[in-house]
Amino acid sequence: MDQRKIDGFSVNPIGLGCMGLSAFYGQPTDQAEAIKLLHAAIESGVNHFDTAEMYGMGANEKLLGAAFADRRDKVRIATKFGPKFLFDDDGKMTGTTVDGTPANMRRAVENSLAFLKTDVIDLYYLHRVDPKVAIEETVGAMGELVAEGKVRAIGLSEASADTIRRAHATHPISAVQSEYSIFSRDIESDILPALKEIGATLVAYSPLGRGLLTGAMTRDNKPSGEGEYRQGAMQPRFADGAYEANLALVDEVKAIAEAHGATPGQTALAWVLGRADNIVAIPGTTKLANLKSNLGAANVSLSKDELAKLEGLADKVHGARYNESGMSAVNR
Repeated sequence: MDQRKIDGFSVNPIGLGCMGLSAFYGQPTDQAEAIKLLHAAIESGVNHFDTAEMYGMGANEKLLGAAFADRRDKVRIATKFGPKFLFDDDGKMTGTTVDGTPANMRRAVENSLAFLKTDVIDLYYLHRVDPKVAIEETVGAMGELVAEGKVRAIGLSEASADTIRRAHATHPISAVQSEYSIFSRDIESDILPALKEIGATLVAYSPLGRGLLTGAMTRDNKPSGEGEYRQGAMQPRFADGAYEANLALVDEVKAIAEAHGATPGQTALAWVLGRADNIVAIPGTTKLANLKSNLGAANVSLSKDELAKLEGLADKVHGARYNESGMSAVNR
């Protein structure tokens, strides 16, 4: 697959979102199996791996550090800081907050460098914008990390067009991470034009709609179990009624996929990557077969009629991408 650019380095347009290996999508993957997957990803041509401080409270970064210790020159690692878990006096998690202060950034980046077993982070994001701290202050401090050689490039996640422009005026923003898929297109009117304007890359997370667009989910195997956050109130698209209605929309993706001898997931990824040449995607998976299937999106070319049919699905989706609490952390 032809490479695309993030700042000055080249990446496969399809990277790997690593969150699900350690958190949020059920129980963490066995470390040995996860490392096998990460090594196989490299061998398959993947070179862009996305993690964050909050994924497993550092466990995900440590996993990548263990996997890439002797392969560092073959990968580009992106990680993030900002969100912090809150705990009560008994050690029970009570919620999250966002801390975009330079002091928290310093603490986080040193931990990330140690956990990832690297001297430099290729791409360092502010995971969520902190409304209590001016973006110029946070990004100015992040720019210092670039000057110090601890970070190669910086980015934002789920930031508004105005915030992106203000941040870029302080220090060049190389990438912005936002949810983007056939089912989630709200960034098209303002975020995508802003990224073109400043020459930044969109890193599309959840390009498969948190699994809905893979075509593997059915009415009888709704995500459930300990550690599976799609079963709770956080994910309205998986709520009773909405889930079934959204699966019906996936049937329309399947019909187009079958015409190409492709999977729904490959079709969904081809749609995302075909929107603009400054877009890369980071679908997540815990299975090698799924990873290799995702890479097959490079072989799918959609017609104008097919693109139009897929574009219309976003208006029919049932449920917001996050609940009210989750959306409150999105800077729009």
